[in-house]
Amino acid sequence: MSPGLIAVIVIVFFLVINTVKIMKEYERGVVFRLGRFVGVRGPGLILLIPMFEKMIKVSLRTVALDVPPQEVVTKDNVSLKVNAVMYFQVLEPSKAIIAVEDYLYATSQIGQTTLRSVLGEHELDDLLSNREKINRMLQKIIDERTDPWGIKVSAVEVKDVDLPENMKRAIAKQAEAERERRSKVIHADGEFQASAKLKAAADIMAVQPVAVQLRYLQTLTEIATEKNSTILFPFPIEFMQYFMKKNPNP
Repeated sequence: MSPGLIAVIVIVFFLVINTVKIMKEYERGVVFRLGRFVGVRGPGLILLIPMFEKMIKVSLRTVALDVPPQEVVTKDNVSLKVNAVMYFQVLEPSKAIIAVEDYLYATSQIGQTTLRSVLGEHELDDLLSNREKINRMLQKIIDERTDPWGIKVSAVEVKDVDLPENMKRAIAKQAEAERERRSKVIHADGEFQASAKLKAAADIMAVQPVAVQLRYLQTLTEIATEKNSTILFPFPIEFMQYFMKKNPNP
């Protein structure tokens, strides 16, 4: 094979490589002609003008981006480390390429700075108890800042909150004190309900003396069934009046 033919084959191969592009269903190509943006192409087969047109691929799939641990000082001056994960998708490939140099890096930086600023406006208890609210706030703020880049942030989730050891011990003591308080409240409520029932029973017995005698007999029965022993129990004289008949006049 002559050197000229080899050169022709190489040139043709080079032209084919730079002319024919195949884009997947989830990909789009941002095409520039002599440095000027001419449109977004894809998916499928794409033909480019060699040497004059250049294409940059952009994926339209949702990206899960980790936000590395950030040093955060909460509103109540507690230092902690917090990391998160963002889910975003490129909706306008042209803006993602033209409006920002590296949209992945820029989105990551926006996530880090927003995480620090938003969490710094909340107290520690709010951060631990209202995480869903804070996630929605982060998602809204980051989405507004990335909108000019053609990026839609669908969710932001705070993953781990790394507390200092002294704060962990303080939170554990607080939780223990809260459980003890609830236990005492429940016990006091039970005592209150029991005293109300006893008062109602005493009112009934005051109106119906025979109820006292029936309770007396019930107590004797319970004691006899529980213990097999001889028990001396005081016997009220008033109880006998229900069994004694009045003696008629002689």
